[in-house]
Amino acid sequence: MNPLCGRCNRVVYPTEKVNCLDKYWHKGCFSCEICKMTLNMKNYKGFEKRPYCNAHYPKTNFTPVADTPENLRLKHQSKMQSHVLYKEEFEKNKGKGFSVVADTPELQRIKKTQDNISNIKYHEEFEKSRMGGEAPPHQPSNPTSAYQPPPASQNFHYEPAAEPVRQAAAAPPPSAGKRYRAVYDYSAADEDEVSFVDGDVIVDVQQIDEGWMYGRVERTGQQGMLPANYVEAI
Repeated sequence: MNPLCGRCNRVVYPTEKVNCLDKYWHKGCFSCEICKMTLNMKNYKGFEKRPYCNAHYPKTNFTPVADTPENLRLKHQSKMQSHVLYKEEFEKNKGKGFSVVADTPELQRIKKTQDNISNIKYHEEFEKSRMGGEAPPHQPSNPTSAYQPPPASQNFHYEPAAEPVRQAAAAPPPSAGKRYRAVYDYSAADEDEVSFVDGDVIVDVQQIDEGWMYGRVERTGQQGMLPANYVEAI
């Protein structure tokens, strides 16, 4: 049985049949929807299974499509689905704390750095408490009447030795003697870091990891963390 023409709905015979846009057309019926110019397989443009010439081909505009009720429904459905998945993940991870976040490489490096700084601070406090704990036992052994002479004698005999004791307590014992020189300017980006300029001498340096050190700037007296690639050993 011969098919019907897509425009005039009459029978299309094989000698005049044009098969295009999923339809059959008479050669004379295969024309532009607007200007009725006869088209062929080389110069037609299809839109919604209708033939058009190049001049009258509809211009596609996607703005009205985004506001159709169907697309608005899909958008709302996607938003609700995302909200449901978020609640499911929240309930699944509820009570687990921040273990998932703490396993990232960056947070592991920060945690390691903080542990090293805490260890350094612990040694400093330990040295200070030890130095402060050794002084009181000498005072009770002296009589009350001799309380004032010992400070006077200490001012003359032990004052030169007091300054080195403070220096030893200010820096960790393992880092004593290591000196570095700054080769670039650096501004502290956090409270536990230290700023310096090119040429500053960094003393009492201790290696924390491959990228960071802990030391004291000799010019300013400030101490804290500093990047290892900004200094060189003296």
